[in-house]
Parts: sequence; structure tokens; C-alpha cells
Amino acid sequence: MKTMTKKISRKTPPSQSAQMVETIYGCKWSLTVYKLLAEGINRPGEMVRNVEGLTTKVLNQCLKRNTEFGILERISYNEVPPRVEYEVTELGAKFLKILDGLEALQFEIEQQQPDTNNE
Repeated sequence: MKTMTKKISRKTPPSQSAQMVETIYGCKWSLTVYKLLAEGINRPGEMVRNVEGLTTKVLNQCLKRNTEFGILERISYNEVPPRVEYEVTELGAKFLKILDGLEALQFEIEQQQPDTNNE
């Protein structure tokens, strides 16, 4: 009697990257921070001044979370007064491409849905 061997094992979701996406989309300011960085605004004080409703406390939490994930890098300069800047890491650039893909997918989904506003 021949025994059949299974060729494919159960596929499991990518837990760390899925958690990153969930956490980043759960933070209402992360996407705004990425946009600021893309526009060359990389200092926290400048970020707070450029976004209505963004507080220093919330921004610091957002920046810390993104730094812990490895999406952003914190650069401290040994100056008086102290200067801190943030930049997107190599991993962060890859992650932002994924977020861009999700945004494009969302746009496509919205385009396929019937317009319910005219009814």
C-alpha cells in the first residue's frame, strides 16, 4: 500500500508585517508624518507647526512607534539647542511602497462600487 505525502503545508500569515500595517493604519497621524517627510519636513517642531490638530505628545508617540518598527530613523545632532530629525529607513521605503499599493487597491475598489450618492 502506497502512502501519499502532502506536498503543501498550511500557509500562515506574515504576523510582524501585518501587525505593522494594522498599527500604522490605526495611528491616524502616521500617514501624515510620511507625507511631511516626503515634502522634506523632518523635524518634529516643524511637523507640529504644519499640521492642524497634531500635538507634540501625539507626534512623539507616533514617531517612537515608527522608529521601533524600523520604518523611521531618529537622528540626534550634538548641538545647542539640540536638533532631532527623522528620515525613512531602507525598510521604511519598502513598507511605504506596500502602503501605496494598499491605497491604489482601495481606489480601485471604490471605483468598482456603484455610486449610491445619486439615488
